[in-house]
Amino acid sequence: MGAAYFYHLTRAPLEVTLPMLLSKARGAGWRVLVRGSDPGRIEWLDQKLWLVPEEGFLPHGVVGGAHDADQPVLLCADAPGAAANDAACLMAVDGAPVTPEEVERMQRVCVLFDGNDAQALDRARAQWKELTSAGCAAQYWAEDGGKWEKKAER
Repeated sequence: MGAAYFYHLTRAPLEVTLPMLLSKARGAGWRVLVRGSDPGRIEWLDQKLWLVPEEGFLPHGVVGGAHDADQPVLLCADAPGAAANDAACLMAVDGAPVTPEEVERMQRVCVLFDGNDAQALDRARAQWKELTSAGCAAQYWAEDGGKWEKKAER
């Protein structure tokens, strides 16, 4: 049984925070599915992940390739469903949907949202309510003073 971790981005942008979280997930031995809501934005994230420093290199691919099942990190703009890479961790960005069943099935689900965007805040609040109302464990993390702090837990 997993949990949903909500990350309220207020200082570091997605392209900085996502690689940090991906490294932690990979360090735990998890395969990761990064789900977005816009194929163009997934393509942009793919390019950003190739630019991380060599010591932080994150092997990854975009869904639809010949080796999806082998990817330790797979990016997609698909609806909820089974990950082609047998992911143990889902990272939802840009308001991508997450189901309670995915939270239960995965080791961890991370919901990253832009704290400077009112629509993103509203979407994250709705996701929190939907998941916790369905009985999913959840934690809310926010950047405070340059570090991450847990602000709420259910």
